[in-house]
Amino acid sequence: MSDRTPRLDTPKETRRQPLMRRPSYNADAFGSFAEGFARYMGTARFLMWMTAVVLIWVLWNALAPQDLKFDEFPFIFLTLALSLQASYAAPLILLAQNRQEQRDKVVAERDRQANARAHADMEFLAREVASLRMAVGDVATRDYLRSEIRQLLAELDERLTNFENPRPEDSGPRR
Repeated sequence: MSDRTPRLDTPKETRRQPLMRRPSYNADAFGSFAEGFARYMGTARFLMWMTAVVLIWVLWNALAPQDLKFDEFPFIFLTLALSLQASYAAPLILLAQNRQEQRDKVVAERDRQANARAHADMEFLAREVASLRMAVGDVATRDYLRSEIRQLLAELDERLTNFENPRPEDSGPRR
């Protein structure tokens, strides 16, 4: 059976053309916008402006003349506006958090790699120090040389003293 003939146990691949093209957008630009928006929403300035708008809204609709009120007491339109704002804010904040998490992962991976390199360098240096200690063990140290020189000087002093002051039993005729 050739590869060109369709098999009966495999469904056909049919691609339908969409009625409308999907909108395209720059993910980095949208992510930067989301981060800026989330950053602004976490500031005291945003909270103060939001509080001022809500207070003005409530005071206007509670104290204004009846014909100028646009949202009566249960403030349903205010609730709708705040819900709409929250429904847009939540996904943007989550997007900003996800982008920050990805950046944190990259930084953590770089830190892990730097730590691994530093650890390898420390192990190499520890081996080098150990080999230097072993090599120094085979080399005469300063203290060892000093003690040997002192011992030789003591022997020379003793010989010199013996040479200058011979013993009486050594003064006999030499044969």
